[in-house]
Amino acid sequence: MKQRIDFINLHPAMAGWLCEKLKAAPPQLPQAGELLDGLESLLQGASRSLMVELDSQNADLLPATEDLVCGSLTIQPKARKVLRDREEISLTPKEFDILYFLARNRGEVFSKEQIYQAVWDGEYLLDDSNIMAFIRKLRKKIEPNPDAPVYILTIWGIGYKFNDRF
Repeated sequence: MKQRIDFINLHPAMAGWLCEKLKAAPPQLPQAGELLDGLESLLQGASRSLMVELDSQNADLLPATEDLVCGSLTIQPKARKVLRDREEISLTPKEFDILYFLARNRGEVFSKEQIYQAVWDGEYLLDDSNIMAFIRKLRKKIEPNPDAPVYILTIWGIGYKFNDRF
């Protein structure tokens, strides 16, 4: 799944607080010193921004991603499985990515363009009808009645959202 890059405007007071915490009780990791140096560089005006990335070699130390339970649907991100009433539903990788993106952002309305940007890595030509086709196929697979969807809802003139009533 495509990873996004977020930009956070860090207030100097927050950077100072982080520096104090790192000095007072630094974690026993080599990156703690690097982070402290970067924050101090920001505070001194020697740099204007700081890029932080999670260490992918130690990603297995992160807490396990929890399953999303939405009514009779269970989405298992680590296994990339979807179950409805405990029976596995076969999804293509992109169908899974779209469903997982919408479900983990329940209630938020996304345009077709936003869905495309969140799920594709740029190798795919954006076309409204392509996103609509993926949504239609997803509904056929996950919805009890695809003609009256309860999970993936259409917000006319805007896009789609995953029902937040689950």
